[in-house]
Amino acid sequence: MKQKIYGVVPPIPTPLDENERVDEKALRAMVDHCIDAGMHALFVCGTNGECLSLRQEERNRAIRITLDQTAGRVPVLAGCMDTSTSRVIDNIKAFEQMGGQTAVVTAEFYSRHSSPDETIRHFETIADQTQADIFIYNIPAFTGTTIPVSSIFRLAKHEHIVGYKDTSGSFVDHLSCIDHFRGTDFSVLQGMTQLSGPSMLMGADGCVPGIAPAFPELCVRLYEFAKNQETEKVREYSYLLLEAQSACTVARNTMSSAKFLNSLLGFMSERMCLPSEALSPEQKEFLTRKRNEIEERRQALGY
Repeated sequence: MKQKIYGVVPPIPTPLDENERVDEKALRAMVDHCIDAGMHALFVCGTNGECLSLRQEERNRAIRITLDQTAGRVPVLAGCMDTSTSRVIDNIKAFEQMGGQTAVVTAEFYSRHSSPDETIRHFETIADQTQADIFIYNIPAFTGTTIPVSSIFRLAKHEHIVGYKDTSGSFVDHLSCIDHFRGTDFSVLQGMTQLSGPSMLMGADGCVPGIAPAFPELCVRLYEFAKNQETEKVREYSYLLLEAQSACTVARNTMSSAKFLNSLLGFMSERMCLPSEALSPEQKEFLTRKRNEIEERRQALGY
């Protein structure tokens, strides 16, 4: 089943109606928007997709709709993370029944007793009891657990564990992974938007920028420049991407900022699952202005 994941993999937002149900029409439009913009895979029900805030039924609906609308045009990664090994296994089995192939899994969270051995046991048990390809997702800011590089190397030996989404923020560890997996079928993706350009220039297979749907040309061209080792263009685009991501900190919850930017595409609302706060009119005005400024400056670069 293994498929190599590479390129720009947007963590697509989950459009919601007033009852926090998936807005199917808007989600289908988001899928087409990302594919038409040249993105190389989709990540549904990730952090930006509010995976753990959605009711389980809606989480499954979002994944099912995304698989259906994608129709095999690009790979679909689905967030199957949860608070215990057995819950993750159930999520992956449901995903498999939908026809899904690549499941994204974090370390176990909420409990405060995780150790490297527990984390390894968590992933190996999941990989042993399911048939899907497994992507390791290292996001200590949300799980409270940092997966050490040594554990990544050990877990990668399992035939069902095929990739690593690194949102640890440790560039040193990230470079170690790039070097270790160079020339293999194991995918290494940068999950920190701000580090996307340097990571891909150094050999990462791709990136998972939270603002990719709102800045598609910026992200796709950055990947192309890095792949071709066009250093100066990577530098210019990386600073624009850094500025775009930094603008999202205008709100306490940067996911709310990203969702608002996506709402400017015209086919989805900015609504977040409760208890997330809505943006103020001033924050919306700031983000709208920054989005337009960054796009104008990108176009002015002439490449």
